[in-house]
Amino acid sequence: MELHLTIVQVRKIRLFKGISFFKMYQKVALAIAFSPRMEALISETKRLVQLFGSELILIHIGKKTDELEEKLDEIIHKTGLDKLKTKLIWKEGKPVKMIIQACEEENADLLVAGALKREGFLTYYMGSVGRKIIRKAPCSVLTLIEPKVGSTLFDKIVVNGTQLEITPHVIEVGINFSKKVDAEQVHILNEIKMYGLQMGTASEDSEEEASQTRRQLVQNEMQYVEEILKNIDQGDLKLNIKVTGGRWAVELARFCEKIEADLLVVGDDHKLNFFDRIFPHDLEDLLSTLPCNLLIVKN
Repeated sequence: MELHLTIVQVRKIRLFKGISFFKMYQKVALAIAFSPRMEALISETKRLVQLFGSELILIHIGKKTDELEEKLDEIIHKTGLDKLKTKLIWKEGKPVKMIIQACEEENADLLVAGALKREGFLTYYMGSVGRKIIRKAPCSVLTLIEPKVGSTLFDKIVVNGTQLEITPHVIEVGINFSKKVDAEQVHILNEIKMYGLQMGTASEDSEEEASQTRRQLVQNEMQYVEEILKNIDQGDLKLNIKVTGGRWAVELARFCEKIEADLLVVGDDHKLNFFDRIFPHDLEDLLSTLPCNLLIVKN
């Protein structure tokens, strides 16, 4: 008997049964600009490409000139990239539109980009261009706030485990990424949905009953993550599941700052609509002040 599966069914099997049919990242794209950080971004992306066995696509939006082409060749040579295995794309037009178009045309799995540093402050943020790229990118996006020529070490990684439709995929990607970069610590942080409302209702009970409700809420979140982890090969990673009662974006940012995390992994399966433009949701809050490097996972 032949077995025919739809793309959605295959995806569900891969996500919930821990089966990996494909490489994690077959094609990695890097949006480059001729800035002081370009060499560092290329160096960082080179390491990821080597770790994941990916193809590399360099995307530059702007007019192609002999001078810029020569400068890029020098940096490629300096960083040790294999030019024969690196595809260069030059496009002219609006940056966001052209970068998205290039990622779609090349079927990129991951887009790497640099974040911007706010003048006079030790915090980072995504400007309007960066936000649009993240929102419209057809693939996952890795934002690096301090790219290094010597490559960043992702020793402490935090994964958003809040119960969302995309969360099983986010946790799987976070763990697989952590194994590839040999992370020392991996923390999965969960938000108890409507914690304030549930505990407010529980406050009408006795103190003992309210404590029991709190313990049960925490236990439910722990079990949610543990069920997902059963189907994922964790290797030798040291995993820590933490449950919080606050808004996940705020709590994630605080926790990342507290432990000085190197990477935060979150999911985005949300389409920006009219109301989001008026009332920014949690992901927008994270992008306004990046606590560390950020990997935004998309299906």
